[in-house]
Amino acid sequence: MDIALQARELDRWLAEAALPLWREKGFDAAGGGFVETIDMAGEPTRADRRSRVQPRQVYCFAEAGRRGWSGDWRTVAEGGLSYFDRVYRQPSGFYGALANADGEIVDPSFDLYNQAFALLSFADLAEVIPELKAEMASRSDDLRRKLEAHCKHPVAGFDEDNPPRLPLGSNPHMHLFEACLASEAVEGFDRVAWANLADEIAHLAMDCFVDAKTGVLREFFDRDWAPFPGEKGRIVEPGHQFEWAWLLLRWAERRGNAEAIVKARRLFDIGETHGICGKRDVAIMTLFDDLSVADPVARLWPQTEWLKAAIRFATLSDGSERQRYLASASRAAGALQRFLETPIRGLWRDKQKADGSFVDEPAPASSFYHIVCAIYEVEDCLERM
Repeated sequence: MDIALQARELDRWLAEAALPLWREKGFDAAGGGFVETIDMAGEPTRADRRSRVQPRQVYCFAEAGRRGWSGDWRTVAEGGLSYFDRVYRQPSGFYGALANADGEIVDPSFDLYNQAFALLSFADLAEVIPELKAEMASRSDDLRRKLEAHCKHPVAGFDEDNPPRLPLGSNPHMHLFEACLASEAVEGFDRVAWANLADEIAHLAMDCFVDAKTGVLREFFDRDWAPFPGEKGRIVEPGHQFEWAWLLLRWAERRGNAEAIVKARRLFDIGETHGICGKRDVAIMTLFDDLSVADPVARLWPQTEWLKAAIRFATLSDGSERQRYLASASRAAGALQRFLETPIRGLWRDKQKADGSFVDEPAPASSFYHIVCAIYEVEDCLERM
């Protein structure tokens, strides 16, 4: 397949099927907020709602609005944020973890991951709704300061909570890094503070998350950023090799940092060489640090991260190297498209088993952020080339 043709197919799927379906059925017009899942008959479920889903869906619709989608994105982008505030925001100023479908908080606990997505949604809304920019700048600043006061790690990055809880994770930092890169680009935000935090996380990733000898990026760490003891410290996720590679490339381009490009290329190579199932041609869930397979299940989101990293590497390469990355991007797009083959167009499968069959379950809203980001990234990168 040709990646340009695949990109056009994905664009059409997004604009004509997925955005309209998730706008109509994925937002709870009566009670407010975004639903957690839509079943394969195209109807919303009453599953409990993880808080991360709210700002992620806000991001999707704000981004669609920015790209000129003709549907009513604004009502749900603004409505989703106000529901997120009303239901999940705690007296501390942080967002809790889980609510039921009636909008009652079930788990108010702190998770750095959820705060990172709040920050990403603030940056996106500020870009796309100019009259919200001053409010979003102030809220973004306030949440960053609160995080620094609550759980800043004494060396670099952040603890999981206060008091500190182990293991520490690279994954919340990845999403915080993404929010920093978005925030430092918004006129009117505290761009210096966001750039400084982005730099700190980039160096923490290159110095501690990425193994100096092998180049793999680990998930779990002890309090001094050494790999967590036992099996947990050996976990390596191909999807995160790709996602960190993509983020480090974006940061490296802005900062002119050659070391980050070298590390990102190694991450990509590990993900592509060891994290793609040869038989199914999909990125699988988990490896160990010796690059043996820990979990052969393939989920949707690693396919999008493979696609984003491959297409961005293609823009930064030329000649035969560019062709190599374009071919990889095309494989990733093909893998993603297989997850999008559902009875009702605009939904997706989340998990593919080792035998190649998909788990029959509702489509999780949380995947939409990965899909939207990947489709628009391909569009942007092809335009650049």
